[in-house]
Amino acid sequence: MDIDKLFKVPKLPAKRKLPDQPTPELLKKLRTEEPSSSSMPPPPTPNKGKSRAVTIEEERDVDADGDAADFAPGGDADYFAEEDDEGRFFGGGLTSEQKDILNIFDHAGGEGVQEDADALSLPAIRKLLTKFERVVNKNQDHRSKYPDDPTKFIDSEADLDASLKSLLPLAQAPTLTYPELVRSGTLTILIGLLSHENADIVIDVVEVIHELTDEDVVGDAEDEDEGELDPEEALKLLIETLLENSILELLVDNLKRLNEAEESDRQGAFHILGVFENIVGFDTKLATTLVEKTTIFSWLLQRVQEKKHDENRGYAAELLSILLQNNPQNRDQFCAQDGVEAYLTVLSQFRRRDPVDADETEFMENIFTGLCSALGVAQGKKLFIAAEGPDLMVIFMKERPVVCPLAIKAMDYAMSGAVDIPVCDTFVECAGLKPLFAVFMGKVGRKSKMKLTTEDTSHILGIMSSMLSTLASETPARIRLLTKFVEKDYEKVERLLEIRNEAQARLKATEKKIAREKQSMAEAEEEITEDEELQWYIQRLDGGLFTLQHTDYILAWTAMEDDGICTHAQRMLSRSNLSLQDIIGTLQIYYDNVDDDAEGSSTQRDILNNLIAVLGELI
Repeated sequence: MDIDKLFKVPKLPAKRKLPDQPTPELLKKLRTEEPSSSSMPPPPTPNKGKSRAVTIEEERDVDADGDAADFAPGGDADYFAEEDDEGRFFGGGLTSEQKDILNIFDHAGGEGVQEDADALSLPAIRKLLTKFERVVNKNQDHRSKYPDDPTKFIDSEADLDASLKSLLPLAQAPTLTYPELVRSGTLTILIGLLSHENADIVIDVVEVIHELTDEDVVGDAEDEDEGELDPEEALKLLIETLLENSILELLVDNLKRLNEAEESDRQGAFHILGVFENIVGFDTKLATTLVEKTTIFSWLLQRVQEKKHDENRGYAAELLSILLQNNPQNRDQFCAQDGVEAYLTVLSQFRRRDPVDADETEFMENIFTGLCSALGVAQGKKLFIAAEGPDLMVIFMKERPVVCPLAIKAMDYAMSGAVDIPVCDTFVECAGLKPLFAVFMGKVGRKSKMKLTTEDTSHILGIMSSMLSTLASETPARIRLLTKFVEKDYEKVERLLEIRNEAQARLKATEKKIAREKQSMAEAEEEITEDEELQWYIQRLDGGLFTLQHTDYILAWTAMEDDGICTHAQRMLSRSNLSLQDIIGTLQIYYDNVDDDAEGSSTQRDILNNLIAVLGELI
């Protein structure tokens, strides 16, 4: 910045030399030649200092008629007009000319411009849709007549682009617009444009559909008039019509068509993934339909395996985790397309580095979430072992504190369920016990401290429970596991009892809350149903009972198999006025609430029954 120019003193008008006795005619002539006050700067303010003062142009006063121009700093037209009672101004910093230009744009009409959403009415909607159909037909006509001369249809293409954008506000009034979109056939025309030769038009269409299917249209819509569909029913009608016109297949085909090196195409792919998320979010059953009818899995798996991370890569991982959640059919399909190995390959990049930012961290978490879902089926566990998944998880436990809790969670999912798949044996063989118990004692990596969350602790206890249930008796793997509880003066047993006390305290608070709810229902003479009893049991599980059941299950196993552990556990329990009988009580609740439909439920019941019997003999 040139300081000299910024503070340059304006040139003063040259002095005129007057005769000693000027005549009246000369003075009159000089006055007529003198510049007007509106263009001539005022004389500089005298300065008593040594340096010359910087002069600024003074504000011109309002004349007698009330007219003024450039009367505020920067020429702000509302400098004084938008002030409060205390004289503070709220001007926008815009001159009158700039505000006039903005007003012209605000009130301008033309092709593709839609009125305020609050002013939407059925006649206005029909007029808009009719205009849109007319623009579509005009563009198709010009393209068919002059297929090799873009200059002939470029104007109609621009009109079509503007007309598509004018449809975006329709999402703000779903109860009015969605039934009309379906009834008039405009929605079918809109879907047909997904096959348009111009990719930019396709991207516009996808953006409109993304906006129309957004779940917010249900929550943001105003109350419907009598006789209209409610917002949820209107959205259902729209989505059903989209599905009838093969929207899923068309969108996946366009994903392959787009070149994400271009910004517009990248935005188009983002909107397509958004449409899938909206549709599946409205009805989770459609997740199976999406995978069965399209090749979306192959595209998503290829996208997440790309080296360069961007927003769409993260979105692809998120959509995959949604499609796999609570969906055994999609999990089987995922495994059939080598999804487990692909995910482990993606995760291997975090062996020597942590995610660089929050976006990549979220991407990694979504990959782990999808992997855990896939490990819920037997085929996923087999592929996990074949692709050396346990080895990678052990590395994360040893060296990567950021990834460690996610690796433990994945191992918990891999070990639970089917007992005929040797995941537990493989975990012990790849030296997983040492890092697992190090984390259990609050250490990870180079003996750095790690604060476990309640969820982390639950997953560690789940892994221990699975190993005690699965590892064959008298095998080296089981002996190595039991040795971990014996070493260092039974410190792991003491840690288990600490966790048990914490869980017991949380459970007592939960029980008090449930007791108050029961008392309120009794005073109101309300009947307690089975659903309410189930809900209270779930509250207890979340409030400490789940952790308590796992700690007592592990304590029962280890006490049954090792006399030293049994003696030490009884001594530690007695300090809190507890005994093995308290552990039996917890296991009995566990036994009574085993889900009969769960995989391996009968085996779990047998184990719990035997543990209760053995502990009863030890008392």
